[in-house]
Amino acid sequence: MSNFVWCHGPECHKSHTQDRIRGVKGSKVLRTKKIAQRTESRWYNANNFYNYFCSNSCYNDFANAHIQQIIAIAPRTEALETPIDVVKTQSTDWTGNPYMETKIIRVDNG
Repeated sequence: MSNFVWCHGPECHKSHTQDRIRGVKGSKVLRTKKIAQRTESRWYNANNFYNYFCSNSCYNDFANAHIQQIIAIAPRTEALETPIDVVKTQSTDWTGNPYMETKIIRVDNG
């Protein structure tokens, strides 16, 4: 397996940056960036989008261009909910003035 992939951003090859310039005088091009795949590292995660896009901009361009296909993978038909408990406690600030502090605590129903 190759140790790099090309950025999947649809506009990556159009960005005017020095590291994308390739070729000799008279036939220069802007080229899509390579992304190193550091599979030997213990922190490598194959599911991380940074392994396929050189920047957030390229990722956002890809997501915006393919949003309907992305949503079709796992459509959301109803809202998700997390059970919580709201706890209000009386506290004092650093000058001794009282105030109500509201804490949201996740409830584990498991």
